[in-house]
Amino acid sequence: MSPPLVQIQPPRPRLPEWARRPHTHFESLNRLKSGLRALNLHTVCESARCPNIHECFHRGAATFMILGNLCTRGCGFCSVPKGSPRIHDMRLDPAESANVARIAAEMNLRYVVITSVNRDDLPDGGSTHFAETVRAVRHALPNARIEVLTPDFNGDTGAVARVLDAEPHVFNHNMETVPRLYRRVRPQANYGQSLAVLRFARAHRPEVLTKSGFMVGLGETSEEVHQLLRDLRDQDVDVATIGQYLQPTRRNLPVAEYVAPDQFVLYRDFGISLGFKMVFSGPLVRSSYMADLVSEQASA
Repeated sequence: MSPPLVQIQPPRPRLPEWARRPHTHFESLNRLKSGLRALNLHTVCESARCPNIHECFHRGAATFMILGNLCTRGCGFCSVPKGSPRIHDMRLDPAESANVARIAAEMNLRYVVITSVNRDDLPDGGSTHFAETVRAVRHALPNARIEVLTPDFNGDTGAVARVLDAEPHVFNHNMETVPRLYRRVRPQANYGQSLAVLRFARAHRPEVLTKSGFMVGLGETSEEVHQLLRDLRDQDVDVATIGQYLQPTRRNLPVAEYVAPDQFVLYRDFGISLGFKMVFSGPLVRSSYMADLVSEQASA
């Protein structure tokens, strides 16, 4: 009898040197982490294992992640802890908004980025809490600019409006990938729904800078990336960010390809030709990376 056939998996691509980020600022990292834990606060920098965390914490920048540290969705690319309200106690921390404002003021931030986990278990998706946090930060730091990076709120435009009416300076909602890959990468989301969120944000608060980011290296083609950029411009989005997907843990989707730095330049140039105010494109670019400088250049 013939031996059973063994299916050989193709070798995974090796992480190139240009996709590596040195970890050297341990003192800054530990100091800020201690301050965050003392107030029961979280950052997406930590939960999503961002490669830029040492650099950003050293320069006094962090993206605060509110609504707790458990997400109700199971996106294949993301390492933020997943949770179910049926299993975990996912009650909101009533002090969270004030604590975000407190630590932002202690850091004397000129630019504050606020994001959140998905909270599909809450009737308003957590939008009221989100808006309260924006207002608390504005009260504590009246001269700071505030960027929000929101979930899709299941397409609830009332929830989107609630956050926008707290008057952030920048509204960001990430597309994450091309539509063909949504079922694998972002199975509980909808490509058209995310575009509609961005379209509504522009119409509801036209004075607010709109922004969206996505990853490459998940198996998309260059033409699919071009079409995604066209779709964003059709919603009158001002800023696009493009970065290389890096597998955060073995439980997450593998990297299909490490996109060469030159290709990121080509994507940036194509986006600028479409009329974006700013396209921040590079292997280690993340949605909130250098957000203050990106906003400044896009507003110039």
